[in-house]
Amino acid sequence: MIVGTGLVKPAKEESSGTPDHSVRRKRLLLAVLGLLILIISAGLLIVRLNRLEQQIARLDDQVERNNRGLQDAEQRSEAALHRASQAESSARQAAQQRDEAQKAQANSEQKAQAAQKQAESAQSEAIAAQQRAEQFRKQREDELGRLQQVLSQIADTRRTAIGLIMTLGNNSIRFDFDKATLRPENREVLSRIAGVLSALKGYGIYVYGYADDRGSDEYNVKLSERRAAAVRDYLVQAGLNPGIITTKGYGKSDPRATGRSAAARATNRRVEIGIVDSSLRYEEMPEQGK
Repeated sequence: MIVGTGLVKPAKEESSGTPDHSVRRKRLLLAVLGLLILIISAGLLIVRLNRLEQQIARLDDQVERNNRGLQDAEQRSEAALHRASQAESSARQAAQQRDEAQKAQANSEQKAQAAQKQAESAQSEAIAAQQRAEQFRKQREDELGRLQQVLSQIADTRRTAIGLIMTLGNNSIRFDFDKATLRPENREVLSRIAGVLSALKGYGIYVYGYADDRGSDEYNVKLSERRAAAVRDYLVQAGLNPGIITTKGYGKSDPRATGRSAAARATNRRVEIGIVDSSLRYEEMPEQGK
């Protein structure tokens, strides 16, 4: 049913197939509504996108922080591994040094023990050697004592720090002035002395010649050397080993008697025989009848 004029025309348009104004408005409203919905949807989408971008940005920041943390963790891990490697190397080196120190200590202890044993052995040997030396010295002392008793019956014989000294002076051997020739009675005395000395073992014989105060020093030294040589030659002829006999002349030094009397000068024209242990050093040998 047609109500008014305004409603007739649209009915004609529908009947004619052309949309009327109301339909267009509806369509327009629908389009606007769709557009609004689209705009709202787009706005919501944009908001969501913004939120998503913000979330993505936050995630990126988080990822970056995580990456930096991971890098820091990796660096710390590498540093820790490096320190662990150094610690392990140091531990191996320390263990090696400890082993070497233990070996060195063991070797040192072994050497110390060996040295102590050697020292104890050396000390024992030294004590034994000292005892043997003391025993030998006592034997030598006893032998020298007996020898002195025997030789004192032939000529004046005295003990020294290292042996005996026989003085063949005016009472046993006489030398004429400026002479080095042995008298027949001198030969008898020297034969007795040679018989005693030939039994000695390990001794050295020292023959010293002297002169009186007349004449020059140089001449008297040579004269006293000839007198010592004459006694040495006779002792060798009597059987003594020439290798153990040493001679020396002292001239008019160290006189036995003072003064210029004939008796004093005859006493000083003498020969002395030193008897010492051949193991003594040369610098310990008696000189000038001392």
